[in-house]
Formats: sequence, structure tokens, C-alpha cells
Amino acid sequence: MKFTENRNAVEKLPVDLLGYIFYPPSKRYVGENPDTGLFGSGKPKAGDFVDENVFEMLALAKNLNFEYVQLHGKENPKTCKIIRAQGLKVIKAFNLNEAFDFALLKTYEKTVDYFLFDTKTNLPGGSGEKFDWSILEKYEGEIPFFLSGGIQPDDAEKIRGLDHRQLFGIDLNSGFEDEPGVKNIEKLGNFIKEMKAL
Repeated sequence: MKFTENRNAVEKLPVDLLGYIFYPPSKRYVGENPDTGLFGSGKPKAGDFVDENVFEMLALAKNLNFEYVQLHGKENPKTCKIIRAQGLKVIKAFNLNEAFDFALLKTYEKTVDYFLFDTKTNLPGGSGEKFDWSILEKYEGEIPFFLSGGIQPDDAEKIRGLDHRQLFGIDLNSGFEDEPGVKNIEKLGNFIKEMKAL
């Protein structure tokens, strides 16, 4: 989320978690001094960071009442453990391709609440591209994960067909935007209805 009015509209939908990006190179960066109204008080919130100082993350999380911290850099298990010890839930992102070694996740299993699996790119942040979801079959860990990476409004049926016991949630971003940071409410609403349909 980047704009207060858009956040207000998204909060009226049955979404479970709102993300706020604190990575200056991102087009969705909330800025140095964002409008405090942007963060609302209704839905749970996640602060998204890339290799940020752990104490800076904790200060922002406290000041803005975040329940989650989402890490998209090279953060190690120790950093995750420090954040989690402060009562925050930790989502650690990993970028997948065919060569990804899921054994790398073992060292994080006692320090995070969720993984987020995104598409492998050269730079941090989303590419708007999907990875091959069949790669998920190689994940046999015990930590639930969010699916991310290029999800589009017409992917609901395919996602509902994924059969993985640890698939916990879906990260919706560029495929549901009119421009970076501005979510299309109609696309989001229709997608959620399709996902919840029996």
C-alpha cells in the first residue's frame, strides 16, 4: 500500500494482510515521511524490508503498529530471531528457480513464521513474472508459505488447484494494480470471490 485513499478501499475487501514497502529503490516505497493515515488501524500490517538495520525495522514496526515484518534481502536466521523475539511475526522471502536448494531453509525453520516464495530476479523486489509452480513440490518443510510472483487476475482457478499442505496465502501485487502502489479494487474483489468460490 502506498496511498491512503487506496488503502481505505482495499481494507473494505476481505483481505487478511496489508504490506508497506520500506525499500527506497522500489516504485512502491512509502517514502521517508508517509502520511500516518496510510497505515490505518483495521487490517494487520506488514513492513517489507531489504537488508535494513534490524533496530530500524523494530522501531518502525513499533511506531506504526506492524504485526509482521517481511524480509526480502539476505537477512540471516539471527536477524529473524531478534525480530521474532519482540513479538512480531516474520515472513522471510526466497526467490525460486529450478536450481533453488530448499535445504537452505532448514536454518530458518525455528526463526520465522512464514516463508514467501517469489520469482528469482537479479535485484530485490518483484519482477511481475511467475516462476514454475511445480518447483513447490520440492518443498517438504514445516513452515507455511505465501505464494508470490506475477500472480494475475485469471490465476484463481490454477492456484485453487495447487495441492500443497503448506500453502498458506497469496501475495497479490503488480497484476492487480493500475500503477505501482495503486491497487485495482475491482480486480482484487473479483479474484477474492473466485478464490473463495466452492
